[in-house]
Amino acid sequence: MSRKIAARKSPIHGNGVFAVAPIRKGKRLIEYKGKRRTHEDVDAGDSGDVDSGHTFLFTINDEYVIDANHGGNDARWINHSCAPNCEAVIEEHDGKNRRKDRVFIEAIRDIAPGEELTYNYGITLAERHTPRLKKIWACLCGSPECTGTMLQPKR
Repeated sequence: MSRKIAARKSPIHGNGVFAVAPIRKGKRLIEYKGKRRTHEDVDAGDSGDVDSGHTFLFTINDEYVIDANHGGNDARWINHSCAPNCEAVIEEHDGKNRRKDRVFIEAIRDIAPGEELTYNYGITLAERHTPRLKKIWACLCGSPECTGTMLQPKR
């Protein structure tokens, strides 16, 4: 991974991650790091919940979540956008140990220096998307394609 990126204050939300040099489409930028926890551990803990609208949790498979509250890196500061310039790519471990699956952030188009890195968080909630939840999970990306929420449409 290169140091073509840096974390700093974001106009989208709190902190963000920005390109400090040109980035080419397809470039793998950073691994999303943190403690591997089971969904049950996360649900019982205090690292994030539906009512906070803020999370450093990344679901990697049916068994595990990466909790960037513990041992996380700058990838946790990459903000959501409805018109992202990056995507999260889950790389499954060759063996059967799902705890070893990894997540990388990759550019899906060329990115200019100074541009903020973003990806679609793809947040899905089992419960009904009430106006209260849509407000909690409001999107602030400012894109013309903005849906107003980080929540993905129900299927």
